[in-house]
Amino acid sequence: MKFYEQDIKGVWLIEAEPVTDARGSFRRHFCQKEYEDNGLQSKIVQTNISENPQKHTLRGFHYQVRPFEENKTLTCLQGSLFDVIVDLRSDSDTFLKWISVGLTAGDNLSLYVPAGCANAYLTLEDSTIILYYMSEFFAPESYSGFRYNDPKLSVDWPSEPALISSKDQNYPDLDLRVFNK
Repeated sequence: MKFYEQDIKGVWLIEAEPVTDARGSFRRHFCQKEYEDNGLQSKIVQTNISENPQKHTLRGFHYQVRPFEENKTLTCLQGSLFDVIVDLRSDSDTFLKWISVGLTAGDNLSLYVPAGCANAYLTLEDSTIILYYMSEFFAPESYSGFRYNDPKLSVDWPSEPALISSKDQNYPDLDLRVFNK
């Protein structure tokens, strides 16, 4: 596996190195030792699958706050997506900065999102399926989010969402007072 740190500290693009022969291919998707050797949290307590039948489905921005902050690793199993990560760590040099990463089925890439960052994505194809590894259990009392089109962030989405949950649509804008305590 190859690890490439992104412009937000702690966000990594992980490239699997498949071995291919006449039978097809085989690749390592997760390795505790390789995560730890690259300074990534390797704890996994839960895996989730997000199935998105419709192109331009938007999910997020979501995150969990203390004491249940979570690291997550995302991989696109089918279709493609435009993923956005926002740094919510007030002590970070990239506080409130965002980056985007495209993930496509078959690209052998995973995206590691560290605790303290929010994540959202827009599917770019029908029938997009995403696999998540989570470092913490879902904790409703710590779960939070903010509006995908918050003007403070000015995320440059490739398209307007065609489908978004009412919860995601009605999240408030990001409340900076929460992070400036």
